[in-house]
Amino acid sequence: MENKSLVMVLMAMASFVIGSHGEYGMHGWKDDKVMAVHIGGKVLCQDCTKDWNHWAYGATSLKGCKVSVTCMDERRRVVYHANDETDDQGEFELLVNKYINGKELKHEKGCTVRLVSSPHPNCNIATDFGKGKSGAKLCSPSHVYPGLIKYTIGPFYFTSPMCDDPNTTPPSPN
Repeated sequence: MENKSLVMVLMAMASFVIGSHGEYGMHGWKDDKVMAVHIGGKVLCQDCTKDWNHWAYGATSLKGCKVSVTCMDERRRVVYHANDETDDQGEFELLVNKYINGKELKHEKGCTVRLVSSPHPNCNIATDFGKGKSGAKLCSPSHVYPGLIKYTIGPFYFTSPMCDDPNTTPPSPN
């Protein structure tokens, strides 16, 4: 009898946990306790002049790079835009308010994070690794705690002008 009671209690607890992280709970956009969503990530420099291992695994963090977030509403109008600069470790932290101009931002799919600029003359060409150049959408939160939803993006990469991939597509004949 005691085992049956324990099973019932465990099932009730599991049901509560699953129910509290339903369709909107995991994303935090419908959770009234969350007033802002945090977006963090890292910006690195890839050097194409080194061997493949260094290029693939030897990226270094960049300080002072600008990263932006742009959020759009259901009608594809910009409702929020912000920038942040990377710190000594190349990390950025953007904060998006849940309520913008008195209206609730309904979905995270409307927010895009992208590279803006790098102050480094030897590493200032944005690449699309991690969608830094074209813009990364928010997918699944990396941290969900009471009062906190955080998305981790990237890493994003800059490279040197020497490594920039030129457009090698021939022009179309007219």
